[in-house]
Amino acid sequence: MEDSTRVTPARPHHKLTDDGRRMREVLSYSRRGSRFTPRQAQAWAEHQERWVIPDEAVDRPGFTFADRFGRTAPMIVEIGSGIGEATAVLAAARPEYDVLAFEVWRPGVADTLWKLAEEGADNVRLCGVDAVWSIEHLLEPASLHEVWTFFPDPWHKTKHHKRRLVDADFARLITTRLVEGGTWRLATDWAEYAAQMIEVLDAEPGLVGGVVERWSERPVTRFERKGLDVGRTITDLAYRRV
Repeated sequence: MEDSTRVTPARPHHKLTDDGRRMREVLSYSRRGSRFTPRQAQAWAEHQERWVIPDEAVDRPGFTFADRFGRTAPMIVEIGSGIGEATAVLAAARPEYDVLAFEVWRPGVADTLWKLAEEGADNVRLCGVDAVWSIEHLLEPASLHEVWTFFPDPWHKTKHHKRRLVDADFARLITTRLVEGGTWRLATDWAEYAAQMIEVLDAEPGLVGGVVERWSERPVTRFERKGLDVGRTITDLAYRRV
C-alpha cells in the first residue's frame, strides 16, 4: 500500500475498550515462552535484523512488505511457519518469490533463521504480528500467488473451536488476497478439523479444490511426524481462486 497517510486500526493485543481496558479477542494462537537456546540466540543475533520484521514497523505510515524485501516480486504467505522446516526448503526452491512467514513463537522464528541461512533462502521475511490482521490491513487484494497453512493449531476441545484459524470469514479474506488461479495449500493431522476445513472452503464461492495427494515438495515436519507417530491421518488440501 502506497498511501503514506494510511492509518491502520489497532492490532490485536493493542485494542482498548471505551474505558481504557485491554480488549480480549478470540485469536487462533497463544503466545508461548520466548527463552532461546544458545543456537537460537546466535541465529537471532546474526540474522534477525535482515530477516525479521519488527512488530512496531507495521504501524509506521507508508509501511510496505516490498520495502522489507528490497524488491517487488510475486509473494507467497505462510501462516504459522513454526520452526521453519518447511519454510526454508520451500523458499530456497523458489528464489523468484518473496515468502512472508507469519509466526508468533519467537524461539520458532530463531530456529527458522538458522535454517534459512543453511538453505541460502534470502527471500523470506518473518513477521510476528497477527496474520489475520496483517493480511486484511497490509496486503492488497489479488496480491498473493500462494498461501500455505500447514498444521494450524486444531484447538481440539469443542469450547475452543471458535479459535480455529480456518473459518468462513478467513476463507473469504484469503480468497480476496489470492490472484486469480492462486493456490491455498493446507495440511492437518486432525480428521475433525480437516472435515471442518473442507466444509468451509467448499462453501466459499471464490475457491475450487479439495483433498489432494500429499504435496511432495513439502518436507515432513516435526508436527507431521508427531501426528503420524500416534496414528493420525494427514490430510492435504489445495484450493484455487477462480
